[in-house]
Amino acid sequence: MLIHPWDTPHDDAEWQRWLAVHDFGQLSVNGPAGEPPFVQPLHFVHDAERGEVVTHLARPNPLWAALEADPVVLLSVVDDYAYVPGPWQADPDGPPEHGTPTSFYAAVQLRCRAHVVDDPAEKATLLNRQVGHFQPEGGSAPVAVGEVPYGRMLPGIRGLRLEVTGVRAKFKYAGHRAEVVQDRIVAGLTARGGPGDAAAREHLLRRREA
Repeated sequence: MLIHPWDTPHDDAEWQRWLAVHDFGQLSVNGPAGEPPFVQPLHFVHDAERGEVVTHLARPNPLWAALEADPVVLLSVVDDYAYVPGPWQADPDGPPEHGTPTSFYAAVQLRCRAHVVDDPAEKATLLNRQVGHFQPEGGSAPVAVGEVPYGRMLPGIRGLRLEVTGVRAKFKYAGHRAEVVQDRIVAGLTARGGPGDAAAREHLLRRREA
């Protein structure tokens, strides 16, 4: 992922705040030689203080063998994307038809070392952390070894603790454009009101004012 200086996060807190509310991504695991990587969509919980991500997958998942062969993985999250028509990006002193179309998006890529969790009690703790994140209002029984309703399901899954060893984050929202061009883009996103437009608009304004 190419990251220009104007697209870099202002600080670690910026990408961490974004990731805290964007907790669905794709885990890429190196495949065998000559084969493409395994790519697994999944929910996850990122713990910035511990420098780790926790998640789980079904035991029959074909990803496990590849992960055990090479535990270095990449978790990729992309959202808040919008298409920007060329005329919106045209230079102030140039014709609209010469503007360059582009994509806006936010992206975080976590390079991690994967640790498989098979101990039943540790899996129960990991699952309870996930449920606590996604379902803070409660309503589900806690996961406990040997206890109904979920204890009997523990053998069917394996936990994953991803130790974060590197972060690449990008917020691509016209950070290098003149303010008059940014204003035109903001007006266009506001008027269009399509999926992702409001989030893209807020990113552009937030980063300009920071």
